[in-house]
Amino acid sequence: MTAVQPKPTAHSVGETFDSLSPATDEVVGTYPVHTREDVRAAVARARDAAEWWAGLGYDGRAERLRRWKGVITRRLPQLCQVVRDETGKPIADAQLESVLAIEHIAWAGKNARKILGKQRRAAGLMMSNQAATVEYQPLGVVGVIGPWNYPVFTPLGSIAYALAAGNTVVFKPSEYTPGVGKWLVDAFNEVVPEWPVLQLITGFGETGASLVSANVDKIAFTGSTGTGKKIMAAAAETLTPVIIEAGGKDAVLVDADADLEAAADATVWGAFSNSGQTCIGVERVYVHERVHDEFVAKVVEKSKDVRAGSDEAAQYGPVTMPSQLAVIKRHIADAIERGGKALVGGVDAVGDRYVQPTVLVDVPEDSAAVKEETFGPTVTIAKVRDMDEAVEKANDTKYGLGSTVFSKSRGLELAARLRTGMTSINAPLSFAGIASLPFGGVGDSGFGRIHGPEGLREFARPKAVARQRFTAPIVLTSFSRKEKTDALVAKLITVLHGKR
Repeated sequence: MTAVQPKPTAHSVGETFDSLSPATDEVVGTYPVHTREDVRAAVARARDAAEWWAGLGYDGRAERLRRWKGVITRRLPQLCQVVRDETGKPIADAQLESVLAIEHIAWAGKNARKILGKQRRAAGLMMSNQAATVEYQPLGVVGVIGPWNYPVFTPLGSIAYALAAGNTVVFKPSEYTPGVGKWLVDAFNEVVPEWPVLQLITGFGETGASLVSANVDKIAFTGSTGTGKKIMAAAAETLTPVIIEAGGKDAVLVDADADLEAAADATVWGAFSNSGQTCIGVERVYVHERVHDEFVAKVVEKSKDVRAGSDEAAQYGPVTMPSQLAVIKRHIADAIERGGKALVGGVDAVGDRYVQPTVLVDVPEDSAAVKEETFGPTVTIAKVRDMDEAVEKANDTKYGLGSTVFSKSRGLELAARLRTGMTSINAPLSFAGIASLPFGGVGDSGFGRIHGPEGLREFARPKAVARQRFTAPIVLTSFSRKEKTDALVAKLITVLHGKR
């Protein structure tokens, strides 16, 4: 039986929809389809709560965030089961993303004051009578539109940082994972019962569009490039700033001196974990010709031990979004029809729920499997004459999210040359687990950053203040200044900046 999308149903108090297990089609929850009016009411409540939440200050907010992560940590098995029910991923994978999210909540709460608090700036010689400071103030209300593939880790990368910066948040999770969103919001409201600081809205694309147009102060979106463009266009109508974290076509570079065992293991895990439904997952590999054959043999051998399924022994679960099955199948078929070879898997690896691992070689660089985001458990491996060719091919994409380099001697050099927002060296996707590092991409992978200091600043506005400490001997901002004052200024600026 083919998995189906969440179903809208009639309800006495309005339209609802069912959240379905992608493994069984079992209904695991029913949620309201929030209307435009519902969304605007939620934003209005968030606006009322914003002053109170900001007024708690950094320490007060950090304490509530600390208690929130405590609730999540103590009830981790419960959360992981909700994630498994709605995505089909193994409990261990649900735990991994949740643990990383907890780390980010902790980091944001602990570091918000240091990053966003008042800082002194040099006033310069010409304005030496002034004291200059910058501090970051909350934006107000932030709308977060989350994805289904990592329904804990990804949205909390925006939510936790927005909250730590002093904003209230209205959160719309994916229609495929509303139960995860509700669980997270309910846990937060246990430790912040006074005001609706973090609210949940559920529904489909129209509900998300309503949030974009609801006069929030910023939108943080994670999803496809196409949807991100639509959100930007809608947000432009009200000049609402946005953070877009879209897709990727991430590459791994394997140099001649690489640890091939580690590189092969990282490739297999990065390509197939979470059924390949990872925006920073491995989709392409470029391997130095001197080690290509040995590397491919290791990848093939490791891939044979990986299996999709819903049983406890399976390494990953079903494809969550049914429409993606056709995309995965088309990419594999196109690669093979154009001369590529499936050393593991192939077109028959695509079932009605699960896709078994597929390793492709000799695939043309202009094929769909290389150019388009597959978002499934497939990987292409290509031989290159050197790392210059590898960098060139890795960068020949409209995307630019993450990347990985395996090299004992040239890791930093190669990483610097890759046109991506993030690169890990000699380990898979490690940048995502380091809370102090910014996360985001370039090109069709989007813009703006979550995580780290940059992520905190995304959810605050800089406020510059200049305070006169004493009256300057030369007053420039007055109609009463004399010609000799202008002449003196001209001489002074020449001395300071006129040297050849």
